[in-house]
Amino acid sequence: MTNGTTPSHDTGFHIARPGQILSDRIEDYPEGIVVPIDKPYLWTSADVVRKIKFRAQRHFHKKNLKVGHAGTLDPLATGVLLVCIGKATKLAEKLQASDKEYIAGITFGATTPSYDLEKEIDREYPFSHIDGQAVRDALSAFIGEQEQVAPLFSAKSVDGTRAYEIARKLMRKGNSASVALAREAGIKSSIINIYDLELLDFGQLPAGDGCPSPEECPSDVAADTDSAGTSAPQSRPRPISAKRHGKPFPVATIRIRCSKGTYVRAFARDLGESLGSGAHLSSLVRSRSGQFGLDTALDMDAAAAIFSDAR
Repeated sequence: MTNGTTPSHDTGFHIARPGQILSDRIEDYPEGIVVPIDKPYLWTSADVVRKIKFRAQRHFHKKNLKVGHAGTLDPLATGVLLVCIGKATKLAEKLQASDKEYIAGITFGATTPSYDLEKEIDREYPFSHIDGQAVRDALSAFIGEQEQVAPLFSAKSVDGTRAYEIARKLMRKGNSASVALAREAGIKSSIINIYDLELLDFGQLPAGDGCPSPEECPSDVAADTDSAGTSAPQSRPRPISAKRHGKPFPVATIRIRCSKGTYVRAFARDLGESLGSGAHLSSLVRSRSGQFGLDTALDMDAAAAIFSDAR
């Protein structure tokens, strides 16, 4: 292990690396520190920040130390989450504006109100006509600058109210979380850019695989609490099966390189519609955020270890 105080050559801030231990003087990092984290499954981005903040405040002996992140990841997603410490928090917006790369699992033949596995299937659609070539052919139409309507279940602000709060009221009335309903609720389209799309895999799960409902296949989650009472969920990431309600839905694994502000859940929705079916996001990994790739990201244990006492 090494005591890391060398800044990144092109950014000025220090990038935390696996196996190094930070100096306990925040003054040794005048431009701050960026910790690329591989966010665990079921953790919120805020869970990760709280955990790192507690460690960093104790390590640097600074109760008012600023810690934040550059770009939220949903709890059901994993992958690169950039945690900024000290003066690096001022660069969070710039870091967030960088291009992103995701590996997305998209299930065809069914939709959910949230366009992912947070909500149960609300509608089913024909899918026997969808194969790998059909998906590959459809992807070309999504490359380039375009308008995208965010999911109704999102943190978009609509006249000061979060869209998901509006969504809950509309869903209680039996509505479907369609693009038309999102527009009606006041969600405006945004300009995004998808730079590259690649179909990595296409398959159909055999009948009998997977979990018919979350209740029958609970996640293995336990509280991990440190001495300050700060807790975050610990879970064993398990594959999310596309086999739901007894149907062997087809699944495409797609690599997406896109701009800031792109909702991969909304892309899944739109791809399903373009193929004359429905679709939802069944897994998501952020494999890259700007210059930071998953291959150099720290898991939570490695991130905690950079704050250990080097003496």
